[in-house]
Amino acid sequence: MIADRTPTLPRLGVRRVEALYKAPRPHWVGDGFRVSGYFSRDRDLVRTLSPFLLLDYHAPFAYPPTQNLRRGVGPHPHRGFETVSIAFEGSIAHHDSTGAGGIIRPGDVQWMTAGSGILHKEYHEESFAREGGRMHMLQLWVNLPAAHKMDAPGYQLLEAGAIPTVALAGGAGTVRVIAGEHAGVRGAARTHTPIDLFDVRLGAGACADFAFGAGHNTAILVLHGGLAFGDGHAAKTGDFVVLGHEGREVALEADADGAHVMIFSGEPIDEPIAQYGPFVMNTEAEIRQAVGDFGAGRFGELEE
Repeated sequence: MIADRTPTLPRLGVRRVEALYKAPRPHWVGDGFRVSGYFSRDRDLVRTLSPFLLLDYHAPFAYPPTQNLRRGVGPHPHRGFETVSIAFEGSIAHHDSTGAGGIIRPGDVQWMTAGSGILHKEYHEESFAREGGRMHMLQLWVNLPAAHKMDAPGYQLLEAGAIPTVALAGGAGTVRVIAGEHAGVRGAARTHTPIDLFDVRLGAGACADFAFGAGHNTAILVLHGGLAFGDGHAAKTGDFVVLGHEGREVALEADADGAHVMIFSGEPIDEPIAQYGPFVMNTEAEIRQAVGDFGAGRFGELEE
C-alpha cells in the first residue's frame, strides 16, 4: 500500500558522516549465498551500531540452473537475537525447529526471533534453483535486550504487500517502512526496541530528509547509485556509511543515476555483549549454557 505524505520536518540539526566503509570481499555462506560481511567481525563497529550485530549483503549475483535443491545453508542454531532477511530478487525457502517455514520472495521480509533457541535452514527455493537467476538480498542481525533473550522463538513473515510505502515530498521517490515510522506511517514489523528500517529509492538528482531519534545509531548501505550528504560527503554502490550522533536529521541527495539505499537506525542497547558464533548473550556463563543446551538437543529438531 502507498501512503502519500509531504511532511515538513523540523530543523533538528543535520548529522554528519562519521565513517565510510567500502564493500568487503565477498565470501560464501554455505554453497548458496555469496555475501559481503560489513561489520560482524569488527567488534568496535558492532558496539557503535547497537542494536545491530551483523550485516551480510548479497549484492546482485546470477546463479546458473541446478538440480541441487539444497543449495544454501543446512540446519544451524541461533539464540539471543533476531535475524532480518530482506529479498529484492530471487527466492529462498526456509524452515525452523518450531515447525514454521515458507518462501521469502522479492519484496518480502522475514523477521525471525531466535529468543531462547531455534534451529534454522534456508535454501534457494526449488523453482528458482532449477531455473537459475539473479539473487539480491541482505540479512541483518538485531540484538535482543536481556529481558527478551530467552523469549520463545518465532518469526514474522512480512509479505511485500503488507509493507507500507510512503511517497516522498516533491516526487523524490519512495520509502518502504519495514520497521519504525516515517511521515506518520508505522512500519510492518514488531520490534523489541525502537528501530527504524527503511528501504529508500530516490529518483535522479532527488533530495530527501529523514529524522531519527536523538542518540540512535544510524547507518546507510548504498545498494545502487550514488548519494551526496548534507555535510559534503558522497557515497556510491556498495558503500556503508556510519553517521554521527549530533543532530537528528539526515539529508540525502541522489546522483544522476538515482539511488537505492537501506537505512538502519536504532536505540542502543546499553548492556554487555557476549558472543560465540550464532549465540549472543550478556555473559560468558550464558554462552556456555547456550552451547550446552544446543549440544543437549534443547533447541528442538530439524532434518537436513
